[in-house]
Amino acid sequence: MSAFGRKPGMVGTGTGTGARPAFGVAKPMRGGSGPAAGASQGAAIPGGMPAGGEQFPPIPGEGTEAAMPDAYSNAYNRDDAMARLSDRANAINEAHEQPTGFEASVHKIKEQVLPRLLERVDPEAAATLSKDELSEEFRPIILEVLAELKITLNRREQFALEKVLIDELLGFGPLEELLNDPDISDIMVNGPDQTYIEKKGKLQISTVKFRDESHLFQIAQRIVNQVGRRVDQTTPLADARLKDGSRVNVIVPPLSLRGTAISIRKFSEKPITIDMLQGFGSMSVKMATALKIAGACRMNVVISGGTGSGKTTMLNALSKMIDPGERVLTIEDAAELRLQQPHWLPLETRPPNLEGQGAITIGDLVKNALRMRPDRIILGEIRGAECFDLLAAMNTGHDGSMCTLHANSPRECLGRMENMILMGDIKIPKEAISRQIAESVDLVVQVKRLRDGSRRTTNITEVIGMEGDVIVTQELFKFEYLDETDDGKILGEFRSTGLRPYTLEKARQFGFDQAYLEACL
Repeated sequence: MSAFGRKPGMVGTGTGTGARPAFGVAKPMRGGSGPAAGASQGAAIPGGMPAGGEQFPPIPGEGTEAAMPDAYSNAYNRDDAMARLSDRANAINEAHEQPTGFEASVHKIKEQVLPRLLERVDPEAAATLSKDELSEEFRPIILEVLAELKITLNRREQFALEKVLIDELLGFGPLEELLNDPDISDIMVNGPDQTYIEKKGKLQISTVKFRDESHLFQIAQRIVNQVGRRVDQTTPLADARLKDGSRVNVIVPPLSLRGTAISIRKFSEKPITIDMLQGFGSMSVKMATALKIAGACRMNVVISGGTGSGKTTMLNALSKMIDPGERVLTIEDAAELRLQQPHWLPLETRPPNLEGQGAITIGDLVKNALRMRPDRIILGEIRGAECFDLLAAMNTGHDGSMCTLHANSPRECLGRMENMILMGDIKIPKEAISRQIAESVDLVVQVKRLRDGSRRTTNITEVIGMEGDVIVTQELFKFEYLDETDDGKILGEFRSTGLRPYTLEKARQFGFDQAYLEACL
């Protein structure tokens, strides 16, 4: 069952008998570049439309007497699009998926065993043991409880029950199963009865459920308490991180109307490099070379993109090119960067206490970092007036500093930086802010998550300087959309604009000028 309540392979509303892609997955516009697959010679319905539900007819001379008129073809495409809109409007969305079979039976037994198990266990003593030690201690107690309940389990079921019970007592309950799955990149809990996961860029419903709201709230508190944060009705928002660096956001009632909501962004255990991103198809070989040189030559880089587009991943990959002898400071709201350098000191902000005092902001940490003799300062994400402090650092001997921010294009990224500085109390004219940005930032790297779930580096843009009161930029690389496959995968080409890079002088200082020039041309 798809996200819109239609089973894969259902017959479409149009004239064909083949499966039609889900709504939002456009068919490739090939415009009669070859014969329609599956259409037999001469097998056409009146009007020249081929049988078999194909979008376009064969070209003349390959099985048909005449090509379909353009007007007829356009009308057919429009009808097909309207049929998909109708399917979307009339779909019954099923937002619940129940666990079945073995998994359901284990969870049902867990609900019976857990209360009796808690009566026999000292929680404080259990908290001091590791999971393996706790498993050894629990095994005879679980068998005793099962005997009382007159439940007989085989060895496989016993091991599964032990794991579920230990996750409940020491881990994050039902979330442990999802956190241990390497294919899952995002976990979104929308109250106790609904949990979505993201696999390969696509969202899907999970079978994971919580007993009730209090059970889910307890798991949320356990997550945030590990990093010294708290969440309750007086502080209903919290950012936290897991031990592996995964980012967690928690929002609880009364702000969340469907119960406690937990959003977890998982990060790969294996550090991702620029070469790996190039292998995934996120960029071309020349783009990868240019980014490696930018990281090694201490260029000031801003990584721009939308939510979930891969900004933090790109920042981690760029950090691999930093000289191991440099001192690097990272500043974040919730520490999630995993730099691949030996001399790296992560700093994290602190929220206010119950009295609303004691907060340490990103701006405070940036100002303090300047006194810590850093070679580079890296900000996980800039959202406000701390942008001015970072630009000041870039301009005062901390070349090679980097940051990320939310924007949809390189030009919009620079405009957002101006707006963020104006949000603060700094009383300087807009022209001076624009000039500060133009003199500080060398490259803007734009990353984007496309609708097929893939993540691409769509632009690498240089900031050249000022012309009047306008920041002048120059595009070095761009991603151009070309086509789509039948299953909705986007095809495109990474192209170099062939312009001589303005930052070539910085590359020359490190001996990379020839390689940088060849990569950009």
